[in-house]
Amino acid sequence: MIRTIAIANQKGGVGKTTTAVNLAASLAAQGRRVLLIDVDPQGNATMGAGVDKNGAETTVYTVLLGEASMLDARVRAQGGFDLIPANRELAGAEVELVNLPDRETKLKDAIHTLKAAIAAVAEEYDYILIDCPPTLNLLTLNALCAADSVLIPMQCEYYALEGLSDLVQTLRRMQQHLNPDLEIEGLLRTMYDPRMTLSQQVAAQLERHFGEKLFATVIPRNVRLAEAPSHGLPALLLDRSSKGAQAYVALAQELISRHEAAAAAAPT
Repeated sequence: MIRTIAIANQKGGVGKTTTAVNLAASLAAQGRRVLLIDVDPQGNATMGAGVDKNGAETTVYTVLLGEASMLDARVRAQGGFDLIPANRELAGAEVELVNLPDRETKLKDAIHTLKAAIAAVAEEYDYILIDCPPTLNLLTLNALCAADSVLIPMQCEYYALEGLSDLVQTLRRMQQHLNPDLEIEGLLRTMYDPRMTLSQQVAAQLERHFGEKLFATVIPRNVRLAEAPSHGLPALLLDRSSKGAQAYVALAQELISRHEAAAAAAPT
């Protein structure tokens, strides 16, 4: 069964795209079939996965406007997963989407089409990950409409807590009006420095307020994670032994374990 996870946080610089690319590669390394959809006009996930965003002719932009299918747009990325690329064309999609009927659900419809197509070829994917822009705009709303759940990367700092409160309120409104089945997949602590007292305090607050929704895995500050995008590679391919790469492998294993446990507990 396909699990569609939006990776979202309206605050920039929290490791959202780093998480999208490295989690996709780590899930693929665990034998899972993964599709990563880049819905950020900056196209950072596209470049970080080793795909030239400027040379991509069929992108998520053409999918959103109904000019191509997901299957037509997908390309093979570095790291053993498939990618729907994005580039600067996507910045104009929001303007064009405003004039379309059912504009908030365009991506959801496209993903439903993809799921139907995949079902015809023996369910080709286990996970669909969506890398969202660092704003709560129409593109992000489309991603949240399409998703089963939201994975929220965040730094352990004061302003991140402020932004988290706003994001949780937005998710509640999404559940009420557009996607009643949307869940919080989990909160992921990124760029964590255990030497900083504030990081420890914020982490403790997250544990108190979110409990099991907080991933046990913590992503540390790591030079290899920062270097990997310039090579067009996930950290797992740049330096598998690095602390950053190993942290994302642990995150993929934790995510898989959660889903397997949930599936085992579900009534038959």
